[in-house]
Amino acid sequence: MKRSNQGPDTDQVTYQIKVQGRLDENWSEWFNGMTIAFETEGDGPPITTLTVAVADQAKLRGILSKMWDLNLTVISVAQIELEKCKPHSQPGGE
Repeated sequence: MKRSNQGPDTDQVTYQIKVQGRLDENWSEWFNGMTIAFETEGDGPPITTLTVAVADQAKLRGILSKMWDLNLTVISVAQIELEKCKPHSQPGGE
């Protein structure tokens, strides 16, 4: 994991974790304010996508351990980049 020392937000890496089933928004607080979204694919079971920024692998492992304790079926864990969080520079310094 590559890090920079340019401020607290730059040290975090964002992950999307997909689990089988539907977790409602009330779980967001238990998972430290993660963003929770839902999807369904055809007749298959619902899938919950949790998006979270973590400072290190230990924090990510702690989240996955909570999911293990809840007996959630983890479908995938993917590191993502949030383009909207990156500063945009414009020509001419404006």
